[in-house]
Amino acid sequence: MPLYDYHCSACGHGFEALVRAGATPPACPACGSAAVDKALSRIAPAGKIEAIRMSNRRAAAAAGHLSHFSPAERKKLLKER
Repeated sequence: MPLYDYHCSACGHGFEALVRAGATPPACPACGSAAVDKALSRIAPAGKIEAIRMSNRRAAAAAGHLSHFSPAERKKLLKER
């Protein structure tokens, strides 16, 4: 399922949702209104993608989400560039 960005026309709240193709858009989580519009997704700047990826990996490791890797594999995954 693709991840889409939505903007609520009623309250102005922006949110993301996983929605199947052809399914109705979800209601706004802030106000419950069904008056939502699909918004354009922003992309990460090209020079920052690697830093963002490494930051996310470090956060996952700190939360224990990389625990199924061996210590050597974790060190390789978390290696700074």
